[in-house]
Amino acid sequence: MRIGVLTSGGDCPGLNAVIRSVVHRGTDVHGDEILGIEDGFLGLIEGRARPLSHDDVTGLLTLGGTILGSARVQRDKIRWAVENSRQLAANLGIDALIAIGGEGTLTAAKLFSDAGLPVVGVPKTIDNDIDATDVTFGFDTAVHVATEAIDRLKTTAESHQRVMVVELMGRHTGWITLTAGMAGGAHGILIPEKPFDIEAVARMIEERFQRGKKFAIIAVAEGAQPLPGTLRFEHGQVDQFGHQTFGGIGTRLAIELENLLGKEARPVILGHTQRGGTPTALDRVLATRFGWHAVEAVHKGAFGHFTALRGTEIHLTPIADAVVQLKTVPEDRWSESEAVL
Repeated sequence: MRIGVLTSGGDCPGLNAVIRSVVHRGTDVHGDEILGIEDGFLGLIEGRARPLSHDDVTGLLTLGGTILGSARVQRDKIRWAVENSRQLAANLGIDALIAIGGEGTLTAAKLFSDAGLPVVGVPKTIDNDIDATDVTFGFDTAVHVATEAIDRLKTTAESHQRVMVVELMGRHTGWITLTAGMAGGAHGILIPEKPFDIEAVARMIEERFQRGKKFAIIAVAEGAQPLPGTLRFEHGQVDQFGHQTFGGIGTRLAIELENLLGKEARPVILGHTQRGGTPTALDRVLATRFGWHAVEAVHKGAFGHFTALRGTEIHLTPIADAVVQLKTVPEDRWSESEAVL
């Protein structure tokens, strides 16, 4: 078979490990020809692809990013591509497509699958917000980077008796902030699923200082929201690709806390640092397993499915199950984090 593989959406540690696994499993076991489609669905539309061999994927296991590139595509172009999916596949000569990406990519993959293109999905997102899979690769790496940042900030915060507000990725869900905040021992964790009261946060910090703890670390997700009627803050507008823009909550929080407390507060925005660089061992293994099972899914004819981790096993799950809703942090997990702050 001739299998096309593409990476779409934001980059993520482990993407190259999936590509490497697909090439090894496809060529070594099934005698497939693997075609790497460049820049995600844009490459599919424009017919830009290249064959991938062992030489092309040597050393990819530890390399962050994606050698195939990625690009956002406007929705009208995706709709056109779906309507012409059979011709696009014929232009490249592919018998099946493995699409690696997050919620937006899997939504597009479902549309292509419904239109008759043989598609298998592989879920990736550092936000860990794809439903129907326990975890996605990239998440562990992002948490590791965020936790290390919190660890490092503690020493400087304590030395200067400061409040440090660490803004972490997480537009609609707070999995990175919750997990890294707990692992790093942050004193406040603010996530999109639970709107916060700025005055309650200030009181918590003041009580710490009164107990002799002269510093505080507040971990906040970029999509965190204040309770209505408290802090006035609005996130950005919708961009040309239909995505709401986020950012600025960490800086705003630091300013407000400094005003309320009369103590020095500094924002730290980790940004894209969390999604770059070398993937952790856990992400390398999961990405490799996902690639292995994606190739097997193609040869089983399990199109319209994606690779999902359930416990310790990989299951093939309908792509439709991944795009119904985002996997948000449940209330019992909030309570667990609050108990150890």
